[in-house]
Amino acid sequence: MNSGGTLPAAGEAVSSEVFGAPCWVSLTARDLRVTQDFYRAVLGWQWRPVGLGDQFRTALVGGVPVAGVAAVASTWQIAAAWTPYFAVPDADEAVSRGQERGGTPAVGPISLPGGRAALLADRDGAVFGVWEGQLVAGWEKWRRAAPAFVRLHTRDAFDAAIFYGQVLDWASERPGHCEVGYEENEVVLRNEGDVVARIFSGALGSAPDPTLRPHWEIHFTVSDVAACVRAARDNGGTALHGGPDAREAVIADPDGAHFTVTAGG
Repeated sequence: MNSGGTLPAAGEAVSSEVFGAPCWVSLTARDLRVTQDFYRAVLGWQWRPVGLGDQFRTALVGGVPVAGVAAVASTWQIAAAWTPYFAVPDADEAVSRGQERGGTPAVGPISLPGGRAALLADRDGAVFGVWEGQLVAGWEKWRRAAPAFVRLHTRDAFDAAIFYGQVLDWASERPGHCEVGYEENEVVLRNEGDVVARIFSGALGSAPDPTLRPHWEIHFTVSDVAACVRAARDNGGTALHGGPDAREAVIADPDGAHFTVTAGG
């Protein structure tokens, strides 16, 4: 199971009243140099070390921390994959709720600089994380810098929405929580009117293609989808979907971790 990569660090974080929304994304990789070169070429990211060791880096967009990378997939014998983290007021409570509702705790909660984190799998095996504590650069600034939203591909969107709604306390009356709706055949999660997550039915639990199994997919906003596809192919990745005029493309990095680039504007 995905280790989750690096997480928000103390000294560059501010308190937030946002809960239930995605607040961070992280990648487990095999080769740190290859990973840095690939995402620099495809997404224009810059990199800086973090205090967790030589195999950990934070990605920056315009100086804003946007993602964490941990080159531990080979050492820990886990898949290279992207994982979203959701802000919660209490990581222990979120993990307990997940387990009570058929989810599988994987890691934590563990204490890290700035807060506490845990990794879980939902009832269909999709991996996600929860984060209790300070948020890198502030939630709004992080969200505007890189990720457009996250999308869950699962077998039953309504069943998944019930699970996540109960675990992450969606549709609560507390300030900072998210609203759940339905549009265009998807369950949609909004915060102050902006879409932050979508849940889509259609994934298969035993599908051979990892993009068809239940999983969370990270969407990054870019100005030129075709240029990202070319850069991915030139730097050891593959484009699984998306033609020359497409507004979205699914890309696999050199380790096979999937993400989506989405045209901005």
